[in-house]
Amino acid sequence: MSRSVSRRRFLEDSLLGITAAAGAAYSVTSSTAAAQSTAANDKIGVAVIGCGGQGRQHIRRYRDDNRCAVLYLVDPDPRTLTDTLIDDIAAMQGGIKPKRVADIRTALDDNAVDAVSSATTNHWHALSGLWAVQAGKHAYVEKPGSHNVHEGWALAAAAKKYNRVVQIGIQGRTYKNVADLANFIHDGGIGEVKLVRGLCYKQRRAIGPKGEYLVPEGVDYDLWSGPAPIMPLTRPRFDYDWHWQRLYGNGDLGNQGSHQTDIARWFLGVKTCPQAVISYGGRLGYNIEKNDPDYVDAGDVANTLVSIYDYGDKCMVFETRGLSTENLRIPTGLRAGTRVGVIAYGTKGFGIQGVTEGGQTYSNSAAYDLEGNLIQEFTGGGNHFGNFLDAVIANDPSAVTLDAYGGALSAVVSHFGNISYYLGEENRVSIPELKSALKAIKSLDDDDATVDRTVEHLTANRVDLERTPMSVGPMLQYDSTANVFVGNDAANEMLTRDYREPYIVPKPENV
Repeated sequence: MSRSVSRRRFLEDSLLGITAAAGAAYSVTSSTAAAQSTAANDKIGVAVIGCGGQGRQHIRRYRDDNRCAVLYLVDPDPRTLTDTLIDDIAAMQGGIKPKRVADIRTALDDNAVDAVSSATTNHWHALSGLWAVQAGKHAYVEKPGSHNVHEGWALAAAAKKYNRVVQIGIQGRTYKNVADLANFIHDGGIGEVKLVRGLCYKQRRAIGPKGEYLVPEGVDYDLWSGPAPIMPLTRPRFDYDWHWQRLYGNGDLGNQGSHQTDIARWFLGVKTCPQAVISYGGRLGYNIEKNDPDYVDAGDVANTLVSIYDYGDKCMVFETRGLSTENLRIPTGLRAGTRVGVIAYGTKGFGIQGVTEGGQTYSNSAAYDLEGNLIQEFTGGGNHFGNFLDAVIANDPSAVTLDAYGGALSAVVSHFGNISYYLGEENRVSIPELKSALKAIKSLDDDDATVDRTVEHLTANRVDLERTPMSVGPMLQYDSTANVFVGNDAANEMLTRDYREPYIVPKPENV
């Protein structure tokens, strides 16, 4: 491998010291960036953190890009770090074998590592990225990029302070079809847009009964737990199902939904936090799925959730459906809609990302008039990892399509929705009581109609709403200047978490 990467880092670190002393912030001049650009024959040394399902996608992307060399595979679960995987990577990299380690700090100590690519559990996202930029590395961090609101701001502050590239792994930001529809909407192609609806209609099965299970042999559970408290394992499957436990994951609102909340915010054109939020739903129907009225699923996040966000003169609604999604009504009332995507409601028509039409699902985007006639279709994908590498080579943090600050703004949507639900989880209400509670928030949606569709979905899945009613959370108002919820201490406690040494995500001003 060429060692000019180390020279590049020396130049970058020298520049960082100079700009810090001069009070400079985020970007460098184009002439300086050009001077720091990597020569075409250099290899970017990459450490992939978290090598399970999504981590394998990261590995493939870097392994197949001749600008890179995967130097480390990092995971406290050694089952993911197989000889076959190592040999496969080495074969694609001219014999360069990545090292297998459990602790990210080992990789961060190696000067040959230029970039970290984090596909960890959600509760490790922000800390892995923050440690990376503090060590002088660039970072690709999987969505949602943070486990709570505080972590998103901390990562954004660290990226700015250390002047490092941070890309949040929401690939739609780099897809041509989504960008073209966003531009079409912003240019007035469907008229004025004040309401957007994000949808995650994606069936998720029960994850097994809540109990106490053995951590798989060989897993460094202290390291895996990291910023979270060390708790007994209460789910049968160690891998992936952490998504449905709030200590580690954020439910589908912060999992699949984080893609759509970001695109919804993009379409709406807002670059602030919501002024208010309210959520309703529950973890419902799994006892019916298991044919056991006493069944208690190991998950503790909602599988059915609707969150309403007040952005002043604009509004976002996000709907999560985790039970069977057969025969769901399309929210536009037109032939075209989406099941996993975003609908923008304009005065002259609709913009839809992730089009579903006539029972078929497409990966493209489209605009329709108010009668449902196609105005324009938008096609084309993109390479989100490639965009990250382009920014690393140029040493230009502004070159990524979704930086840490933008990612934090989008993650806030998921975190706010979950906070309202968690606070109201025990507040189970009748449908009339639910509709009455929703009048507390300023909404541009037909909230009664959305409730009715939610009830229709649950009823179709044989959920008895008299026996297991939905919950409704409090309407929370947010002060973006102070970064706190107004008059709700319990909600403010959920903006962050209690951290364990040494896995502490510091306050943004202390990164």
